[in-house]
Amino acid sequence: MLCCASPSAAWAQALSAEEAQALRDEVASMKARLESLERRLAASEGASPKQPADAAPAPVAVAAAPSPAPAKDGDRIQWRGSPQFVSGDRRFKVKGRLQVDAGYVSPPPGSKDRAFGFSNEFRRIRLGGEGNLDSRFGYKLELELSDNSVDLVDAFVTYESGPLALALGNQNQFQSLDELVGDTTGSFMERAAFTDAFNFERRLGLAASYRKGDWLMQAGIFSDDPGSLANDSDGPAGGDENDSFGVDGRLVHVRRFGRTLLHLGASAHWRALNRTAERPTRYGQRPYLHSSNTRVISTPAFAVTNELHYGAEFAGIHDRWHFAAEAHWLRASRAGLADPSFFGGYVELGYFLTRGDSRVYKNGIFDRAPPKSSITDGGIGSIQLNLRYDYLDLNDDIIRGGNQNALLLGLIWTPVNYLRLNMNYGHIRYQTADLDEFGINVAGLRMELDF
Repeated sequence: MLCCASPSAAWAQALSAEEAQALRDEVASMKARLESLERRLAASEGASPKQPADAAPAPVAVAAAPSPAPAKDGDRIQWRGSPQFVSGDRRFKVKGRLQVDAGYVSPPPGSKDRAFGFSNEFRRIRLGGEGNLDSRFGYKLELELSDNSVDLVDAFVTYESGPLALALGNQNQFQSLDELVGDTTGSFMERAAFTDAFNFERRLGLAASYRKGDWLMQAGIFSDDPGSLANDSDGPAGGDENDSFGVDGRLVHVRRFGRTLLHLGASAHWRALNRTAERPTRYGQRPYLHSSNTRVISTPAFAVTNELHYGAEFAGIHDRWHFAAEAHWLRASRAGLADPSFFGGYVELGYFLTRGDSRVYKNGIFDRAPPKSSITDGGIGSIQLNLRYDYLDLNDDIIRGGNQNALLLGLIWTPVNYLRLNMNYGHIRYQTADLDEFGINVAGLRMELDF
């Protein structure tokens, strides 16, 4: 009976009805959330969840791309004229070189040779790379476009362990200080006359270097350059018949006295050509401008069985000054005939006009010299003045090729590291094989980018 129900009992009965509805709503909400969680869990495990007929389709899971491996400590990119990638002991650097030459050679009296006068060329276009496989093994590979042909330049694998370094492949021999100095770090557009006249070049071989204190010892055994080793080097009907080989050695002693560095060096070389009849040898030289292809002095071509040559080096650096001097002798042996001998050498003095700049010496040669204050840093870069006397004698009592005396002046401006402008002037006095005597003037300009 209603009259018997108390007010508190009626209030409780009404509250229970509202609470029941609220509980039903909450249970429905929780059920929906549980179904959503079940679908997500099933999708992550690759299973299809049980869904009510009126439920929305579960979203299709899309596999994410694998994340790249995290960078190891020490992974970085450095700038050394081009990107250098470093990862622990491994390193790779893109290398390249661009040299553009222009120049003028005054013609000898009465000469109609069109190689004289104005000329210009891409002296070198080089591209490659170098790096390390680990702390001991490394490599270098460069291709060069020069004289409208593509050639291998440096192409070798290296191994280093303490003071010992080995290199196997196409590389420079240990023939001369001026030959080993890079063409973008040297004092003039072209190297000393004897290096070209005596046919110095890179060859395929095995070389070793050993450093101990102030001493550097270098030696190697070499065959020939890759072009001469090609199957088509003997013509369409020929084959790879080149079996020439040689051995080279160089010894360097370096002493430092305060701010002064002194370099003493000596080298010796022997080579068996083994192709006397098929390919005679000629020794000659251009007038210090590669785009002028006339060799003003030159021996006649003759059969050479082997070559023996040796040289002495003396160089030094003191603050902004540097000097260098070399002498080199070559004896060409002939089968059953007397052996002619030839000689070349130079003396060089250089000075940086810009304060704080100096030649850099590394591993037995002059190396790259970054300007102390480049244009990027608000300076003018470095300006270097060089003077050289260069002598070459291709005369012997048996073979007559002529001789030359050259006085060269060079001015090098390096506005920023890896970029140089090299300006040269020279006066050359010649005595040809016919005993004609005359003088010519040569001027050259080179823009060179190296990285």
